[in-house]
Amino acid sequence: MTVIDAHQHFWNLETGSYPWLTPEAGPIYRTFEPEELIPQLAACGVDRTVLVQSANTYADTDAMLAQADAYDFVAAVVGWVPLDRPGEAAEALERYRAHPRFAGVRHLIHDEPDPDWVVREEVIEGLKLLADAGLPYDVVGVLPRHLEHVPTLAEKVPGLRLVLDHLNKPPIKDKGWEPWASLLARAASYPNVYAKVSGLNTAADAETWTAADLRPYVEHAIEVFGPDRLMFGGDWPVAILAGDYAKVWRETNALLDGLPQADRDAILGGTAARCYGIGG
Repeated sequence: MTVIDAHQHFWNLETGSYPWLTPEAGPIYRTFEPEELIPQLAACGVDRTVLVQSANTYADTDAMLAQADAYDFVAAVVGWVPLDRPGEAAEALERYRAHPRFAGVRHLIHDEPDPDWVVREEVIEGLKLLADAGLPYDVVGVLPRHLEHVPTLAEKVPGLRLVLDHLNKPPIKDKGWEPWASLLARAASYPNVYAKVSGLNTAADAETWTAADLRPYVEHAIEVFGPDRLMFGGDWPVAILAGDYAKVWRETNALLDGLPQADRDAILGGTAARCYGIGG
């Protein structure tokens, strides 16, 4: 089986612009490039990755596609197009789809002042372009409001695969449950909605978290989505805010230990391969 990390990033502070990335971000306020991740993937037995956008810019997408050209382990790129400008988005998609590893789109909706940005009429039109192109859309939500919008998107754009990044950041540190659990279950009731078991360490206590802290939230996700719509993501380098890549890999595997091998294989690679069109 090919093991796929379905969510990781690179960024270069000298050549790129990332408005959200400031000195207050601490250890992740620096450049992160492929050579630093490669040995960590090898140590964990991860074969390939999905490289996900870090800025709402063409420059970021172009840089990621160049990295995909240079490094075989980058199996797919989730880039950016201006979904709120459908005409321009259509032109950008036509250009990017020529690249064999352009596999999806994301917009940093959690940085938008308007929590309802993703359900604006013009954005819905942009998302319909993705559905027509057979490309999934990553939903990077952090608020309950973001998760509330997923059923709306699933109904307004029924042909679109939606991927919830980081399980929409459940309230792990505070040991919270609702409304996250009910909203996740409702989103999962739509068969075209997928989710990533990723970024959970940074929703927990950065110093003390273990698999036990994540377990109720991951078990709920497995119950409502099933393994065939869940995928592992390391969320490197954001992950180093609460541990490191090796710990995320180790604790995620501890969470999956009791599952049948076929279910583990789905979460650790099979689902990502199907969702993002990754070949062998």
